[in-house]
Amino acid sequence: MSDDVVTSAQEAVAPRRRRVSIKALPQHNRVHNRALVLQALFHQGAMSRADLARESGLTRPTVSVLVAELAADGLLRELGPREDARVGKPATLVEIDADAFHLIVLDLSSADRFVGAVVTLRGEVVDRAEIDLDGAVREDAIGRVVRLGERLSALTTRRLLGIGVGSPGIVDDRGVVREALHLEWFDLPLQERLAEHFRVPVRVANDANVAALGAHTFREIPGLSLMVVTIEHGVGVGLLIGGALVEGEQFSAGEIGHVTVDEEGDPCACGRRGCLETVIGARSLSDRIRGLDGEAVDAALTAAGRALGIVTAPVISALNLNEVVLSGPSALLDGPFLRAALATIRARTLAAVGDGLSMRTTRGDTDLVLLGGASLVLRAELGVF
Repeated sequence: MSDDVVTSAQEAVAPRRRRVSIKALPQHNRVHNRALVLQALFHQGAMSRADLARESGLTRPTVSVLVAELAADGLLRELGPREDARVGKPATLVEIDADAFHLIVLDLSSADRFVGAVVTLRGEVVDRAEIDLDGAVREDAIGRVVRLGERLSALTTRRLLGIGVGSPGIVDDRGVVREALHLEWFDLPLQERLAEHFRVPVRVANDANVAALGAHTFREIPGLSLMVVTIEHGVGVGLLIGGALVEGEQFSAGEIGHVTVDEEGDPCACGRRGCLETVIGARSLSDRIRGLDGEAVDAALTAAGRALGIVTAPVISALNLNEVVLSGPSALLDGPFLRAALATIRARTLAAVGDGLSMRTTRGDTDLVLLGGASLVLRAELGVF
């Protein structure tokens, strides 16, 4: 193979940027220590300064200084003395002031509308808004994102910590939407454009990845590793390993929707046939079962669940995942689909893997992408995940 061909192939895959090592400075330690305190309070609730020192591994004087700084910034508040039977002077508890800042979160994953919300630091929804897509693409669709953000910004009553966005398609680590076919977005610097418009920190990531972050941060799912499979618009996977988001070299990790499962199957939007998306995607699956009787519906959902199990079993086995969440219409996922997917995975993996696997649906929880948008901002601005 010639050097020109190698160079062209390397350019075609457009891998992630190589990260540059930077010498640790005192201010980096301070940011890290602040994050340790906030992380402990976010996940464990109100604590005393002594509790925080034990939990974070920091010294008590360091914790006292950090608590004072965070309180001055409005992020923490004192609750008063702990009411318990311990000997000595009661310790004063501190907690995150969940309403100190608001966040704007946007979910662009639906095929017919963009939805968004104003949320607190705890992910509690303060207000909601949405805007119909009406077939908008390119700049028209971007304009609708901006209008939705402006509408939500007008509903905020607190300082704005930032904006988090879950976008369909392939999104890189700079918030550039490299490809979102149905919106006709290609190499769109969405994060940069929104930051310039709203003048606040903005984070943009793939919607399935964002859903995984939302489940990990705000839902009671055990462990630090998690797979979220979304079928609402297309089919995608968000994957966390040890609490870290897996994006892939070309930021395409989790794009299982275009894995071929039936070479003679239905045509797919990608130009091939029989992609998983044509088998288990919500729109395709809903069309397939429309008008069928009960037994035929169950058979179709079982076949779809089995297809998902066949595709995901190698991934689950390779990573020894214990937690899988299915996100999409409950009428499709709960029941035969879920049972078939889980049974197929267990039949195709070692007992050590399959027996430890928990697979659940979101059961109508439609806010995972919105919550994941909040998680994007909390991670970037406060070090909380």
